[in-house]
Amino acid sequence: QVQLVESGGGLVQAGDSLRLSCAASGRAVSAMAWFRQAPGKEREFVAGIGWSGGSRWYADSVKGRFTISKDNAKNTVYLQMISLKPEDTAVYYCAATRSGVGGRGPRDFASWGQGTQVTVSS
Repeated sequence: QVQLVESGGGLVQAGDSLRLSCAASGRAVSAMAWFRQAPGKEREFVAGIGWSGGSRWYADSVKGRFTISKDNAKNTVYLQMISLKPEDTAVYYCAATRSGVGGRGPRDFASWGQGTQVTVSS
């Protein structure tokens, strides 16, 4: 089992920056990712990172604005978000998998955090 705890959400204005953190504990992971879910919408992939090799992949909607990174010593993954837009408003979830290289779908990840709210006002 992998336990994930997100932090760093909040209310910001359009154009502002925000950094989310996700601390992992328990078993070792092979990849982690951030997803988000806006009211009335399906959960969508935001960014992913391989734990050993550090490969990264992003949704087109956030490429160039969001950066995923990790601190192996702290077992923590981060999502740095800049130039935030109102359409980025959602609950952001951290996810992890212990096998494989991860992916872009929720089914690619077995462990989930409780989510942290990000609200971007116009």
